[in-house]
Amino acid sequence: MTRRILCPTDFSRNAQNAINYAIALFKNETCVFYILNTYHVEGYTMELTFTNGLEESKKKSLGGLQIVREWVTADKSIDHKFHTVSECGYLIDIMKTIVDKEGIDLVVMGTKGATDSRMDIYGSQTVLAMEEIRNCPVLAIPSKTTYTKIKEIVFPTDYRTTFKRQEFQYLVDIAKISKSSIKVLIVLPKDEILDNHQINNQNLLKDYFEGLDYSFHTINDKDVQSAINAYIHSSDSDMVAFMNRRHSFFGMILSRPMVKNLGYYTTIPVLALHDFKR
Repeated sequence: MTRRILCPTDFSRNAQNAINYAIALFKNETCVFYILNTYHVEGYTMELTFTNGLEESKKKSLGGLQIVREWVTADKSIDHKFHTVSECGYLIDIMKTIVDKEGIDLVVMGTKGATDSRMDIYGSQTVLAMEEIRNCPVLAIPSKTTYTKIKEIVFPTDYRTTFKRQEFQYLVDIAKISKSSIKVLIVLPKDEILDNHQINNQNLLKDYFEGLDYSFHTINDKDVQSAINAYIHSSDSDMVAFMNRRHSFFGMILSRPMVKNLGYYTTIPVLALHDFKR
């Protein structure tokens, strides 16, 4: 199996770090990486000025991608191929096109770009990508997170939506590749138990995770976010995965300004899984 992975870059350290993480995570896998840089020119009214600005932006994009290609291909022992893509336009629109055209399996990107801000844990482009790119999972890598062996992945859920096997393919793949455990976590108010629908969905996960090291955990707490935060911090987890139903993931987990209070997202990767369809 050849994995097809899209890595957008603005040539920032954060973007470079995300690419390095993806290469290390799939070091022993056959992969084709698409390294994407986008550019556009705004605010010009004179045609000649616009043309010159566009050509200069294109030149910088191609030059930056050449530098990226040189360092990602330095290790000849890895069964990885790299394609660089320079496109004029808006990042999310172009990413969607490439995901569909090239059959991308996974997007890996940094949580912030060149315009890093201490006020935001997640850059706006990362948030948009995790919300708008629906045909494959998106793995977001915090700026200071370097790859280490993944030992534990936390999957918070309320068991309310019916799961499909294909939605979990990359979570299962990453768990297999890294030989990591999956901790399925639910937060319930005190004295509340799972209903029949939730139990049925839990049983689906048992089927999907067969052969993996997985376990189910319940925390009794009214504050879902604080409970998840505390669990991830105490268990020293290496990744957190969420099922991102449209308009639900960031509505509950990463909505602003709540995102600013979720400190654990600054230290471990987040895998947004989607109900995607080919």
